[in-house]
Amino acid sequence: MGGVSLLSFTTQTICMKPKVIRISTVPLSLHLLLQGQLKMLAETYEVLAVSSSGEELHKVAEREGVRTCAIPMERHIAPLKDLIALIRLIILFRKEKPQIVHSLTPKAGLLAMMAARICRVPIRIHTFTGLVFPSTTGWKQQLLIATDKLTCACATYLNPEGKGVRRDLERFHITSRALHLIGNGNINGIDLAYFDRTPEVMRQAEIYRRNPCFTFCFVGRLVRDKGINELVSAFVRLQQEFTNCRLCLVGDFEAELDPVTPETAEHIHKHPAIKFMGWQEDIRPFLAAADAFVFPSYREGFPNVILQAGAMGLPCIVTNINGCNEIIENGKNGIIIPPHDSEYLYRTMCGFLSSPRLVEQLASAARPQIVQKYDRRTLWEALRKVYQEQISNLTK
Repeated sequence: MGGVSLLSFTTQTICMKPKVIRISTVPLSLHLLLQGQLKMLAETYEVLAVSSSGEELHKVAEREGVRTCAIPMERHIAPLKDLIALIRLIILFRKEKPQIVHSLTPKAGLLAMMAARICRVPIRIHTFTGLVFPSTTGWKQQLLIATDKLTCACATYLNPEGKGVRRDLERFHITSRALHLIGNGNINGIDLAYFDRTPEVMRQAEIYRRNPCFTFCFVGRLVRDKGINELVSAFVRLQQEFTNCRLCLVGDFEAELDPVTPETAEHIHKHPAIKFMGWQEDIRPFLAAADAFVFPSYREGFPNVILQAGAMGLPCIVTNINGCNEIIENGKNGIIIPPHDSEYLYRTMCGFLSSPRLVEQLASAARPQIVQKYDRRTLWEALRKVYQEQISNLTK
């Protein structure tokens, strides 16, 4: 297929704001992961946000003040639908003629980088978040590796979200190209003014707080990969020994994609000390009402929720996986444990309940660690600099 020439892109850059297309597979990723970032970019660039359709895409348009476009994309393997999505992206890119296409999430990355290369978009950036293939085996792992290699081959700038993601890309020989971290990692940094124990947040937290009950909190998808089976199992056992504790779960099930065991689901719905809160738009009151945050996930890229919990002053129990072990320093602002290990998790939660001084010590370092390394304004400035440098290179 023919493409738009580099000269036309360069000429457009001189005449008007450069155009940037940001794309994810589902609108929830744009809505949650890029909050405020698209609005910031719109000060300098003409921004178009693309994902599958959904209410969150309308929220992105209103909140960020940018145009949006819905193109259906499947998160799972769907060859025919993927081909249709690729063709639609090619048509969109030919029409819009962007200088930059910047994707995140695996399927959007594969399709967007392929379409952008076919259309000769000069700057093609993909951000790698949590990688799936390191935790899979067999033909599925080989397929995922092949698609990530293709994504890398089509991109011009590769951005692993954290050091752990970069190590996995190198370890599995996904690409020999340069892998660029932006700032200290993460997609969007943390809004420190928003994630803070303000008087209003603390008033809302009192609704959920029950003194003097020690509260563990989890925020995220209630699925197997997040370690929910291990967490619930450890807590049920813990609560038999320490009756004055509870577990607050904030998030939704994904029964079709990654279900928890029936036993776990029953405990979540029926155990008197487990509070299932479902999906919540504002998680701050739940974090403020907790004493510790627990996140026993199997795999991550660079989990925002750990940044958010830390900014709210919570000591964290996390697994030794990508992202988590970059944000948490073991014994300083939290405790790092092995994944898939309910027994270790149980003992660590016991340690929190039996050692208030330890919890206080870890909590005192939680927010300062986040302030020092992950302020949103710092990451935004680093991203803006990447865009400026890439566009400047077009005219050299």
